[in-house]
Amino acid sequence: MHVRGVLLPDGEVRDLWLVGDRVTLEPVPGAVTVADRGYILPGLVDAHCHIGLPLGSGAISSLDEARALADLDREAGVLAIRDAGSPYPYPELDDDPRVPRLARAGQHIAAPKRYLRGIAVEVDGDELDAEVRRQAAAGNGWVKLVGDWIERGAGDLAPSWGPLQMARAVAVAHAAGARVAVHAFGEESVAALVRAGVDSVEHGTGLSPDDVDAMALNGTALVPTMINVETFSSIAAQADGKFPGYAAHMRALQAGFPAVVRAAYEAGVPIYVGTDAGGGITHGLAAQEMLRLHAAGMSAFDVLKAGSWGAREWLGFPGLVEGGLADLVVYGSDPREDLRVLQAPRVIVLRGHAFRG
Repeated sequence: MHVRGVLLPDGEVRDLWLVGDRVTLEPVPGAVTVADRGYILPGLVDAHCHIGLPLGSGAISSLDEARALADLDREAGVLAIRDAGSPYPYPELDDDPRVPRLARAGQHIAAPKRYLRGIAVEVDGDELDAEVRRQAAAGNGWVKLVGDWIERGAGDLAPSWGPLQMARAVAVAHAAGARVAVHAFGEESVAALVRAGVDSVEHGTGLSPDDVDAMALNGTALVPTMINVETFSSIAAQADGKFPGYAAHMRALQAGFPAVVRAAYEAGVPIYVGTDAGGGITHGLAAQEMLRLHAAGMSAFDVLKAGSWGAREWLGFPGLVEGGLADLVVYGSDPREDLRVLQAPRVIVLRGHAFRG
């Protein structure tokens, strides 16, 4: 195939030829042109997504269900996913031609009775290291730790394990060759996990200025999932009667979160687009998340980087360079001028196959 248009991030008119799964800048005789104008982006990324979790509760029970959810993301222009934990294993989908590129964690690891029922492997602190090794082997480069959840006895958020146990778990994952993503809402847990050397903080609503500075210094990424954080008010409403302290805390975290994201951005923390699709969040909303990041203070260009070429580089998926991966989305107008165009892709090519155009 052949594609011509304004190639981002450079902003120059370029011709690309797609041969199989790869990009070449050398003309290929007889190539079929699928786009001869528009703005070309390396495929979008949802860096916090769960194709093992359908909308609602529970988990998928087949590969076909995972493919159907991945279809929703692909049709929105998301051509790479970091699956941040699934109770259903699907390594077979890593090379599926219809499924976005997958950087996968294994199953969530949580403390007993401290996460959504039936989703995580639940272990005490003395079992944590062994489970991290198992889940590092189950994924293809990531481990997902649930760093905090409501502690019903305390009536509020609390860390899942002690700080030394969490720090040791991070070291065990790194020794196994996996990076560590951590779910963290509250202040105490995220402070301990940032200092434990995690690779990415998911949500991060409780980040303090000192935490942000530590992340910037160490290159720790933030995946804010602002769409998810908008649900905190409904979570709080359900908790008002039984756990009023927790409900008030969740509302306060939601109210302060745009400022946290802005502070992280201004401090130079790497930020990537993630929706937390699955469970309570519909798949295919990466463009909506990008609009929220822009509203929080990120420039349009940096939002595009966070949801396209920058996120792909972070996850190890080469972009639209000689020998790079044949994943691209073409838009009719310049997304640097108006990010809303991301909601209407004209051409989608994944793994060298055109799915729209």
